[in-house]
Amino acid sequence: MIRRFLPILLIAALAACGESNRFRQGTGADPSMTTGTTAPADAADQSPEALYAAGMQELRNNRYQRAVDLFDAVEREHPYSTWATNAKLMAAYTEYYRNRYTEAIGALDRFIQLHPAHRDIAYAYYLRALSQYEQINDAQRDQQQTIVAMTALQEVVNRFPDTAYARDARLKIDLARDHLAGREMYVGRWYQRQGLTTAAIGRFRRVVDEYQTTNHVPEALHRLTEIYISMGLTDEARRTAAVLGYNYPGSPWYQDSYALLEGGPAAAQDRPGFFTRSLNWLF
Repeated sequence: MIRRFLPILLIAALAACGESNRFRQGTGADPSMTTGTTAPADAADQSPEALYAAGMQELRNNRYQRAVDLFDAVEREHPYSTWATNAKLMAAYTEYYRNRYTEAIGALDRFIQLHPAHRDIAYAYYLRALSQYEQINDAQRDQQQTIVAMTALQEVVNRFPDTAYARDARLKIDLARDHLAGREMYVGRWYQRQGLTTAAIGRFRRVVDEYQTTNHVPEALHRLTEIYISMGLTDEARRTAAVLGYNYPGSPWYQDSYALLEGGPAAAQDRPGFFTRSLNWLF
């Protein structure tokens, strides 16, 4: 009966995977992250079922290091039992749950290599992708980790397209793409403030061309309109603003672009603040 808890836990993990952020959000470090092993001294004398059950109990009690050690003991003392295979996956899940993503990824890589036909192999790929996704940096920092995470998430979609894991992976890929677009906007705005118009145009055009489904496209089009006006390229500015107005007619960014074209920068500055106009547009 103990084995039945494994798929139940995996389903719960999928539904509430965001809970793993609690340690990073100010509730303190995981108290179970201690050095050394906490596996029982008589592990060799215990059955794999007993060790596995003890590990699950420690996991439920939030004693994560003890849980990992017990799961490792199952694999070490009973390597050819079916419990050992489940214990590998649960040890990886426990590492992920306490935000030890490098350890989780390493354990999952080994699991995938050794058990490619396991019934929970889809979850193993998904959990590995989540471990990459959770390490994405904010938009002001290098985004190589975002690309790595997207690659792992896409592998889940490609291998297991009709699963709940693939559906969630697709959502996270969209969020990651929005994150990459945000990075381009951050750099583009910096170039624009520095007067490096050619570099800024390149960044904003990339958002428009490569990240068309993200929320950053309206601002990118407006920034291009701003730059073209500052360069005296009125026709180009009008064409860009027309694209913005056609695709996002109610956007505050279009209102800004329209004000710039009709009344110049002074007219745009006299209008209500962007935050106020955004609230009016939303509500």
